[in-house]
Amino acid sequence: MRKTNQIQLAAIAFSLLSATAGGAWAQAAANQSAPPAVAPAPAAATPAAKPAASKAAPQTVDAIAAVVNTDVITQQELAKRMSDVVQRMRAQKIELPPVAELQKQLLERMILERAEVQLAKENGLSVDDVMLDRAISRIAEQNKLSMADFQKQLAHDQIPYPSFREEIRQEMLLQRLREREVDNKIQISESEVDNYLAAESGNKQTAQELDLAQILIRVPENASAEQIAQRAKRAEEAMQQIKSGGNFAAVAAAYSDASDALTGGDMGWRSQDRLPTLFVEAVANLNPGQTSSILKSANGFHIIKLVNKRAAAAAPTDTAAAPVQQTHVRHILIKVTPTVTAAEARRRLTDLKERLDNKAATFEDLAKLNSNDLSASKGGDLGWVYPGDTVPEFERAMDALKPGQVSDPIESPFGYHLIQVLERKTNDVSKERQRLAARMAIRERKTEEATNDWLRQLRDRTYVEYRNDDR
Repeated sequence: MRKTNQIQLAAIAFSLLSATAGGAWAQAAANQSAPPAVAPAPAAATPAAKPAASKAAPQTVDAIAAVVNTDVITQQELAKRMSDVVQRMRAQKIELPPVAELQKQLLERMILERAEVQLAKENGLSVDDVMLDRAISRIAEQNKLSMADFQKQLAHDQIPYPSFREEIRQEMLLQRLREREVDNKIQISESEVDNYLAAESGNKQTAQELDLAQILIRVPENASAEQIAQRAKRAEEAMQQIKSGGNFAAVAAAYSDASDALTGGDMGWRSQDRLPTLFVEAVANLNPGQTSSILKSANGFHIIKLVNKRAAAAAPTDTAAAPVQQTHVRHILIKVTPTVTAAEARRRLTDLKERLDNKAATFEDLAKLNSNDLSASKGGDLGWVYPGDTVPEFERAMDALKPGQVSDPIESPFGYHLIQVLERKTNDVSKERQRLAARMAIRERKTEEATNDWLRQLRDRTYVEYRNDDR
């Protein structure tokens, strides 16, 4: 199973830990969103009215903000999320946009997240408590805290631990969904690797890392001319605010449809080869602090700000790279689906492992008959893999095996595996490593573009009905 981008749990934890108690602005937003209770009726003087008067008057507990397919987002959920986002933006010193704009942006974000969660469940994806607890333990370790101290820190920052767990669970679930729907479908040809290496060798002296921020105004798939014009007008409005002296981060929070909108559009430091070519070319002649013109891509309209730039770290001059261990490995994969539960997948692999232990069948034959992976036709053979080629769960289990040994069922984001190591070797693979690094850089660049495209398509096919809204 080839490696995909890992979940940035430490970053999530940091933003949660840095949150402070909500201020009056956030409270006002929450109060504004919550519908007023119905006042109790005054007691009537007639005896017939006494039974009715003795009952508690009906109260409006909550209201629906939006219907998303067969699910709903309530006003209370929106108000709670609004308060949390305001706290985090203030903690990160991001200028706040107008309340109404931020609330609209946040509701759109929640709609997309709800659609993703629904799709994940439809595909049988889940994050069980064992996997979740391991992830939270890693977050605590990365913050140099024991679990007890970590929970105390959350309590001190007024973050309920159950809510924190469920937020991390959802982040992990969405990451698994994106790996399945986007990352695993990205194809990279050998000619792309060749072109990348040729371009890199010609740019060694001028290689740079860029710190960018973006605003994305997404255009629906198969949009009409009128829809494209409306989205272009919105991009022009955002650009006009920036030209009039508006804070880029605040404008991004109010206008951008990108996943980084509520962090001011911050994309962080990246080397040029890991950014879309469109972005690199747009900021090539800009100075730090300047903003590009409006750019058009397949996903919509972009405005890019060059926050800063610096020379990329020099590549090692010694081409004789240290020897690297490679592993020849094969596996049997049983995916978790709406008709195959995690328990069923584990049970099936346990039965297959027992047959292998009893020499009642060969690994190759069982893989051809049972594996849900494209490698099934080759008996589950994944060929020679390098460190970092596979997801961490798979690699840890693989590294613990001796040649010829078969693992117990192992869980990864792709499902459950039986893994067998066939052989290992150690070679000086400097050229192969260069190609692997190039492949990873191309994958990272393609993944961002493909993810934006997939999210656009998902949003377009999601049924949404807004309630109590002026749209």
